[in-house]
Amino acid sequence: MSKEKASRYRWVVVVIFFFFMLLHQTDRLMIGSMQEPVMKEFMLTDFQWGLINTGALVVSTVLYPIWGYLYDRYARAKLLALASFIWGATTWLSAIVRTYPQFLVTRASTGIDDSSYPGLYSLIADYFGPELRGKIYGILQLAQPIGYLLGMILALMIAPLLGGWRSVFYLTGTLGLVIAVLIYFGVKEMPRGKAEPEFAGMDEVGQFHFNWHEAREIFKKKTMWFVFLQGFAGVFPWNVITYFFFGYLMRERFYDNNSVLLTMAPVILILASGYFIGGSIGDWFFKRTNKGRIIVSSAGVILGAIFLFLAINTPVEARTQFFVLMCITAIFMPLSSPNVIATVYDVTVPEVRSTAQAVEYFVENFGAAAAPALAGYIATVYNLQTAILWICISAWILCFFFYLGAIFTIDHDVHSLRAQMQARADALK
Repeated sequence: MSKEKASRYRWVVVVIFFFFMLLHQTDRLMIGSMQEPVMKEFMLTDFQWGLINTGALVVSTVLYPIWGYLYDRYARAKLLALASFIWGATTWLSAIVRTYPQFLVTRASTGIDDSSYPGLYSLIADYFGPELRGKIYGILQLAQPIGYLLGMILALMIAPLLGGWRSVFYLTGTLGLVIAVLIYFGVKEMPRGKAEPEFAGMDEVGQFHFNWHEAREIFKKKTMWFVFLQGFAGVFPWNVITYFFFGYLMRERFYDNNSVLLTMAPVILILASGYFIGGSIGDWFFKRTNKGRIIVSSAGVILGAIFLFLAINTPVEARTQFFVLMCITAIFMPLSSPNVIATVYDVTVPEVRSTAQAVEYFVENFGAAAAPALAGYIATVYNLQTAILWICISAWILCFFFYLGAIFTIDHDVHSLRAQMQARADALK
């Protein structure tokens, strides 16, 4: 394949992966919009509802290290096709079952494919160099909030027309099977490390495969420890907002389905833009200082916390003020996400990047798996407003301090990786 064709083809891969993430996130996140009908059908408490979402998080948490190892050892594209097939199959099972215990198990099984993203991001890192990764991850992560919005539309508008929430599960499950075929035949594997700047202009970059020595080196990089810590705290707010915010709007701010859609659709679209904005700003700053991505991330979490606090404490009758503050919150909430992913790849060698990110996600979900159940418990004792506010603000303040720690370690870890890549390139010349 010529360089021009290869350059064009990598954008085809981005498009395929974007639709994989878009439809997968739609399937994964629309359960939050289905809170009221699902709780009504199975006659659930807030705590039982929280357990449904916690189950999938527990399963994905356990499987992250396994997926990470497999991605670094075998062909990532084929494993991603398998993950898409599992997504379709488990979603179909969730639509078929008829009792709460069965639904609890089948929804938990959807967590198997939820831990598949480290392979996707590491494969993209071998198509695009460090100077573009933040933007590309920002583009891919647009799929998450847009998928959330699409899931909301499917749950609130399409599901009633099709006969209920189960019909939508049949639809998204089928799309998962279709995407599996598309990835299997349409995405080519890329040699690990191909896009590193030290290998520019070289036809052969060597074969770098998973090895335990480099895997252990992940834990010797101080920046990764701060990444792990911020990940542990940072996923709490996302899970609480994903699974409880619709219930909060309906029960405590007295929104109907149409009001929820008209309020949240613009907020989610603004939030989607925040991923690309965050990745682009992070790339711009990173070209000028190794601390660039960390600076953008720390600013995002603290400003997001401030404006969410103001929004949640807005009087119920002040809907316009609430809407404006949520829109501002949505700008800052996702700024850190593409930068954290890019930071992992800025400090780890290509053959263990899936493992490194899988470990990060493992740490994230190890704590965040309890977030829905914790929020449900606090909501039962107090209310949803208290649950959302306490968990989100506390977690983001912790993230801010963890990012401050990473500012003091990132220079050394980036320079260390670049020196290692240069030594490998020199050995091949």
